[in-house]
Amino acid sequence: MSMNDLFANDSGLEILGEGITLWRSAIDVARYVSDIEDLARRAPFRNMQVPRGRTMSVAITNCGKLGWISDTRGYRYSAIDPTRSAPWPAMPEHWLRDAAQAAQRGGFAGFSPDACLVNCYEVGARMGAHQDRDELDFSQPVVSISLGLSAAFAFHGETRSGTRRRIELHSGDVLIWGGPARLHFHSVAPVKAGLHPLCGARRFNLTFRRAGA
Repeated sequence: MSMNDLFANDSGLEILGEGITLWRSAIDVARYVSDIEDLARRAPFRNMQVPRGRTMSVAITNCGKLGWISDTRGYRYSAIDPTRSAPWPAMPEHWLRDAAQAAQRGGFAGFSPDACLVNCYEVGARMGAHQDRDELDFSQPVVSISLGLSAAFAFHGETRSGTRRRIELHSGDVLIWGGPARLHFHSVAPVKAGLHPLCGARRFNLTFRRAGA
């Protein structure tokens, strides 16, 4: 099913809370996986360091005008891929359209992402509770697409130690959050073993953001 087909009838739409919208089975997974394989050939996945020196269990790459990076100097966006010393690959046009349409249906019209962070979770990889706060304009939402193995995602609210609201995300699901939920802490539990017909023993997560001015 294409994103446009989904928006035509709002099938699979769930409103999870103020500023949080979930679409189930919304994405043409095969097309996105093909795009990610092409992206990874041009800007390979890598496990970056965090400021305290630990290496992330999740491998990342980016596309768009800006890419999210991390090292011992901190978290930030950069127009240059530090591994390749070159600009990040352009974002596929249909990714831009899908992200904008998803944001609109989530109540955030006019979203034009300039960054897409692509995470690759091997079995056991996880993401600790964190905020997406390296962007300049928090009035812009986050649009997240899940592909491959399922994951236990959780919103923690306004604090890292807040009560977790768990959401099981499956391949093809799209999650949008913004407004009062924009700076909510969120996490991903260790990905459980399994095999997806297109992604194998991996989960991919695409996170669209408006990072620059």
